[in-house]
Amino acid sequence: MSMSRRSLLQMVGLAAGTATMYQAMTTLGFAQESSYTGPVRLEGDPQGAKVLILGAGLAGMTAALEMRAAGYEVEIIEYREKAGGRCWTLRGGDSYTELGGATQEVEFAEGNYLNPGPWRIPHHHYAVLDYCKRLGVELEPFIQENHNAYLHRQEAFDGQPQRYREIATDYRGRIAELLAKVTDQGALDEEVTEEDKRKLLDSLVEYGMLDENYRYVKSDHTSEYRGYETWPGGGLDAAPVPSEPISLDRILQSDLWTWLVEAETTHHQGTMFQPKGGMDMIAQGFEREVGDLITYNAKVVSMMQDENGVTVEYEDLANNGEKVTRTGDYCICTIPFSILGQIEHNLSGDKTAIIDSMYYAGSVKFGLEFKRRFWEEDERIYGGISYTDLPIALISYPSHDFFKDGPGVLLGGYVWGATAYQFNAMQPEERTKWAVEYGSRIHPQYTEEFSNGISVAWHKVPWVLGCYGIWKDREADYETAAAVDNRVVLAGEHISYLPGWQEGAILSALDAMQRLHAQVVNGNTGDTQ
Repeated sequence: MSMSRRSLLQMVGLAAGTATMYQAMTTLGFAQESSYTGPVRLEGDPQGAKVLILGAGLAGMTAALEMRAAGYEVEIIEYREKAGGRCWTLRGGDSYTELGGATQEVEFAEGNYLNPGPWRIPHHHYAVLDYCKRLGVELEPFIQENHNAYLHRQEAFDGQPQRYREIATDYRGRIAELLAKVTDQGALDEEVTEEDKRKLLDSLVEYGMLDENYRYVKSDHTSEYRGYETWPGGGLDAAPVPSEPISLDRILQSDLWTWLVEAETTHHQGTMFQPKGGMDMIAQGFEREVGDLITYNAKVVSMMQDENGVTVEYEDLANNGEKVTRTGDYCICTIPFSILGQIEHNLSGDKTAIIDSMYYAGSVKFGLEFKRRFWEEDERIYGGISYTDLPIALISYPSHDFFKDGPGVLLGGYVWGATAYQFNAMQPEERTKWAVEYGSRIHPQYTEEFSNGISVAWHKVPWVLGCYGIWKDREADYETAAAVDNRVVLAGEHISYLPGWQEGAILSALDAMQRLHAQVVNGNTGDTQ
């Protein structure tokens, strides 16, 4: 029976952990580190050429920052009233109106926030990290995996959430016990040498917390990993009481093991980071450098090019939609294809077909504020994620302001696929109501402690109409989409192999500007790779 590479990687991750899975992914061509090698250098004189940049997300602002430094005249045209695009944070006092007209007023207490878009930065997203350093954006650790968080399925363990460490430790121990027993009984004699067999058994005893008879049983040793029934203390009656491991069949039937590899993919391995105060601190860092180049509240309706330059027309949303025209020698367009497909343009037929064929993933996020940080005070959960098969999918606990008195905000759900469409059909207050209802099945404190909340359904976000771009046939279309089209080049997370990540947006912009710059200084026009 053949096995898919994804299934193989999942087995490797479950059995051997992060390091081995990373090696396997690298061998199979999946685990590629960022291609960023340092600040870009645009050699050659652009002779004052003007570049119009459409969109003030991270891709657009990266291009503006570097191209102005290289001697270009730069103008950014941005739909929103602020920069950042999907690098976006909602705080108390903010107001957000989604497609359809529903407006939500954010009532979070000072210092609390929700990142509706990106919310974490992997340690190997070198471009994002480098720009944060250059722009003075202070970072702090983001906790992805927390062994004290929960795993939960409605039909498992009578609906009671289980501590991550108990499922992870017991699954590991039970699998190690099985493999050790079949190895000891000679079932692998044709597969391994006698020396390797001995080494394998030694490693399984260590890795699986097994006793001298290769059993995973209730003991002080196993409780050091899965936790105790009574934890060790001080003074009289302070001796710990070991806890009873869960049987393998109960773990297997629960399906809770399916979440054990969530933190093992290369994009989620520690260390991860977040900006202090909200993800849009990165956008604000860029905005401090290039904000003077940005025209805000400008809805692009046309992008046309000829042999002499590019003409962009936009509606000035701050002045009753008055039509304004801007011209430049070249254009970097970072507008998502979900929006670009609705704009008049004269890009090549091949590019147009690709733009029209890309659809955007749907996702919904919930920011729920509670009167107190009960997950810390009652359950000793500091950061990390609990997973559930309820429609909210997960609960992520804040990785900042630990032990702070007063209200705190949870990411009360992060929903994809068909479930996201169901939430899309609801009004914001109904979405929030259900997020609280579902969350209370994991944390009963929800009902008593809930204060206020907000939700963002990405298919209803006017400036993108989705979460990130999904290719119909990336292998066939990618190079065509990325190529310079006469005087226009496209950039953004959708023109990258890191869809949905800020790193992809920045790398795409750096690549696009370098190829456009080469065309400018060499005097070439036409499609170039």
